[in-house]
Amino acid sequence: MRVVLVSTYDLGRQPFGLASPAAWLRQAGHEVTLVDLAVEAFGDATIRRAQVIAFHIPMHTATRLALREVARVRRLNPAAALCFFGLYATVNASMLIGLGASAVLGGEFEQELLEFVEGLVAPVAGPPTAGGVVRAASAPHAAEAPEPRVVTGHAHLAFRAPDRAGLPGLERYAKLRDPDGRMRLVGATEASRGCKHRCRHCPIVPVYDGRFRVVPRAIVLEDVRRQVAAGATHITFGDPDFWNGIGHALPLIRALHEEHPGLSYDVTIKIEHLLAHRGQLEVLRDTGCAFVTSAVESLDDAVLERLDKGHTRADFMTVVGAFRDCGLALSPTFMPFTPWTTLPALRDLLDTLEAEGLAAAVAPVQLAIRLLIPAGSRLLELAEIRELVGPFDEQALVYPWRHPEPHIDALQGELFRLVEAGSAAGLSRLEQFRQIKRRVAGGAALRPRALHDEATPIPYLTEPWYC
Repeated sequence: MRVVLVSTYDLGRQPFGLASPAAWLRQAGHEVTLVDLAVEAFGDATIRRAQVIAFHIPMHTATRLALREVARVRRLNPAAALCFFGLYATVNASMLIGLGASAVLGGEFEQELLEFVEGLVAPVAGPPTAGGVVRAASAPHAAEAPEPRVVTGHAHLAFRAPDRAGLPGLERYAKLRDPDGRMRLVGATEASRGCKHRCRHCPIVPVYDGRFRVVPRAIVLEDVRRQVAAGATHITFGDPDFWNGIGHALPLIRALHEEHPGLSYDVTIKIEHLLAHRGQLEVLRDTGCAFVTSAVESLDDAVLERLDKGHTRADFMTVVGAFRDCGLALSPTFMPFTPWTTLPALRDLLDTLEAEGLAAAVAPVQLAIRLLIPAGSRLLELAEIRELVGPFDEQALVYPWRHPEPHIDALQGELFRLVEAGSAAGLSRLEQFRQIKRRVAGGAALRPRALHDEATPIPYLTEPWYC
């Protein structure tokens, strides 16, 4: 079968979500074309020639971008089987089937995608292949197509080394900006999937519900090895939480550092895990970790409790101190705009970041993020949220909500536009932070500057988006 795997957006990274299923499909004898719409065009000829077109939708932005392509794909090639796979697939299954999807696959999608493609292969007259079946020259007629296949998928897979052949080169993707301003090529891989935690706002929870899966160390190391050969000098681990399985993670990074002593990397780890295992921060530092991303979300304990984050403001402050003592860079992310946001809380967030020397460690867009409530969200368990939201919006892929105080929503929109303009103008993170703080402060007096050196440069990825 001629299969086209399509990524629309993957946080500025070369998409693991295409490379991994490509290995499965190619090893089974299928012809696979990889298209990453974040950095290249989806040509008409590619669409017309395909027998299966499968979109990887691991997040909200990627899903919305994929939906924009569906009408064109159906117009140019109505006979192609259409598939969606990834985190946002099964929670939006009804809508995707309504758009013509023949398969909607979540969780561990590689085997399910291969089985779906194999199921489209019809025996035809002629000499058999090595497996005893001659593969059809074209996809089955629509009238013969089976019922849409919807599989959540949580099987323990025998993972295979990703096959990145045909993807754009690493130079086309986000770079690591070193403290000295030097740009470095970045590769990306995964050491685990899912998450054993159930934060209410997290889109992983409706799919994995507290489960996570480990990718074998040998597979991860081989994937990194190939990307280093392609020029990568830094690796981003795309795991939702790198320390969900710390017994897997620590030996992995030690082996990684032993094989590639000059290679740096970054990981994402919950505050809860960083606090519980803060004695292991030196292992990260000594094996080349450039920075750790952690989804702090808020410094308001009441909001953190509603989100079921598993940490408190005090926990975050303890972790900040531990990172400072260790000499390791922390890159916190936030969701400042929720139904419970107040102006005093926003001002406190900005004051705290500045006082703790974290103003330049936070991507400016993180100070303008608004809560998304996607399909299946655990936030809907809260009566106050159910009373607040409107009907599910299949275009925006969220349950819409408005803040009880309209000026808070207006401020969020203004800050988002301020960040866009600042980024377009090439302002530094620190310059944008100060712009944001001045706007949020309004007529309020600004607090004194940092207790710590806020201007200390830190490494960061040039792609700032996280959803």
